Amino acid sequence: MAKIGAPAGSGADFLTCPFTFMGVPYATEAAGSGAAILGVPFDCGTHPTRIGARYGPNAIREQSGLVRPFQPPRSDFNPLERLKVVDCGNVAVTPSVVDESFESIERALDHIVGAGAIPVTMGGDGSVTLPQLRALHRHHPDLVVLHIDAHTDTYPGDGNAIHHRYNTATTFTRAAEEKVVDAARSIHVGPRGTVSMPGVFEHTREQGYQLIDGDELFGRGFENVLASIQEQLAGRPVYLCFDMDFFDPSCAPGVCTPTWGGATAREGLSLLQGLAGLNFVAFDVNTVSPPHDVGGMTAFLAGTVMIQCLALACIARGEAD
Repeated sequence: MAKIGAPAGSGADFLTCPFTFMGVPYATEAAGSGAAILGVPFDCGTHPTRIGARYGPNAIREQSGLVRPFQPPRSDFNPLERLKVVDCGNVAVTPSVVDESFESIERALDHIVGAGAIPVTMGGDGSVTLPQLRALHRHHPDLVVLHIDAHTDTYPGDGNAIHHRYNTATTFTRAAEEKVVDAARSIHVGPRGTVSMPGVFEHTREQGYQLIDGDELFGRGFENVLASIQEQLAGRPVYLCFDMDFFDPSCAPGVCTPTWGGATAREGLSLLQGLAGLNFVAFDVNTVSPPHDVGGMTAFLAGTVMIQCLALACIARGEAD
């Protein structure tokens, strides 16, 4: 039996490495791997009641010991093996220090994508998405975003102070302004109330994004919505941003901004499975806040979301047959 933290396949059972996602090998280089795990332990430190997403990556790694690689009947294969997944550790960031941390995140993503691997990142709060989009856009100029979240993260935030412009609520406003995504072909899925100000959904659409809010998602039904997503995003490089507060707090309490009326674990994972076949180039799972979790259940669910993302990466790269 392999020791916890031992380098997979090394044969050197007297060595240990940093605790990694699902025990995959730790590596500082992603060359030769189809996908690489990366922790982004950053939060802005400005949330009025919940600060703790900076601890998310290590909590997900810890709970990933409960996750298994095979997902029958749809994904009855081991994506860790097929993609030769490695864990590149955490980006060196300083929570609340936006400029320097965003630069480090962008460089780390560029390093992984430049090596030919699909990044699968663990936040961190929702602000960490913007520097990742900046990096991916350099490699994929026609990048689109599929954002699955209880919130649009597309608030005005027009103040001059850095934390007014760059925070969890303004991520996709800045992304549209910087043109690092094709907003007209990008889709927000699942936003719902309560929110802190009026006109948020209208502002999101004014930035050019498509929006399928929670009422529409559950009203139209997942199958109908998935067919629409598949049609609109076919052939485009897709960045999947998955905020864990898309789930209802009854199954994912340890998030930054819990919002009632969300998806069950079964519904959320089923939605992910229905995205198979899209050309995914990056995955971003964020907002796990361990200080507010219960028994690690949110981090465990996030780990399950990540193995599903890796299965989607396998399919996108033609490694699932």
